[in-house]
Amino acid sequence: MTARPEGVGVRLMGSAVLVLAIAAVGCSSRKSSLLYERQAHGPVVEEHGIAEAVQLALTPVTQTGEQEGIEVTATYASPQFLNEFFSNKQIFGGFAGMNPFFSEQLVFYVKISNRSGKRLAFDPVSFVVIDDRGNQYHSISGDYTTALADAKAPMATLTRGVLDEARPGYFGVGVPVGKILGKSQRRFALLKMASLQAAVLHDGVTYDGLVVFWSPHREAKELKLILASMRTDFNPNDEAQRSVDFAFPFAAAISRSH
Repeated sequence: MTARPEGVGVRLMGSAVLVLAIAAVGCSSRKSSLLYERQAHGPVVEEHGIAEAVQLALTPVTQTGEQEGIEVTATYASPQFLNEFFSNKQIFGGFAGMNPFFSEQLVFYVKISNRSGKRLAFDPVSFVVIDDRGNQYHSISGDYTTALADAKAPMATLTRGVLDEARPGYFGVGVPVGKILGKSQRRFALLKMASLQAAVLHDGVTYDGLVVFWSPHREAKELKLILASMRTDFNPNDEAQRSVDFAFPFAAAISRSH
C-alpha cells in the first residue's frame, strides 16, 4: 500500500469544508437587510408599489437651471442611456459594457458647473425625488445596488462555476476567487467611477455623475427632482452662509417599450 503523504488528509478536509461553505452560500436565499428598509418617506400603504421593476418614461428628458453662476443639468438616465453610457470604453476602459443598475431603480445624470467665483459644496445624500402621491425618495448609495445584485444572483450557477474551475491549491482545491468576485467587483468599480460624489468645487470646475433612487410608485404621474443644499458663501470659519436648491419637475409614465 502506498503511504499517503503527511498533510494530504488535512488538505482534503479543508477542501471539503471550503466547498461545502461555498455551496451553502449558493443555496442561501437570504437578502441583505438593506432591501427590507422603507424605500421612501411617505404613507406606509404606498410601500408595496415602490421599488418595483418598471421602466419609466420621463419628460422632458433633460433640464438645465442656473442660479448665481451655478449651472446644473439633470437628465433622466433611461436604460438605453445607461447601456450606451457604460459601453464607452474611453471612459470605463476594461470595465465597459455592463450597466450596473436595475429596473427597480431610478437614475439621473447630473452635471454641475461652478462659475460663481466662489467655492460650492454639496452632498447627493441631500438630493430627493418627490412624487404626486406624497412620497419622498432619498438618493441611495452603491451598497443598495450591490445588495440588489446579490439578491438577484443565480447562486446555483455560481456554485457550479466554482466547482468546475477548482484547481489544486494549498487546501487541496484552489478556489478561483476572481471568478466569484469578478462580476461584483466590476459592478463596484463602475458604481464608484460613475456616481456623483460629495464634493467641494472651486470656481471654474465642472463635475458630473449619476445619482440613483428607488423606482417611484408605478402610478405616480409627476416627479420632482430636488438637488438640495448646495452650499456657498463660506466665511473665514469655513461655514456656508448660503444654500441653493435646484428643482426639476418631470412628467412620468410607464414606458410602452417595457
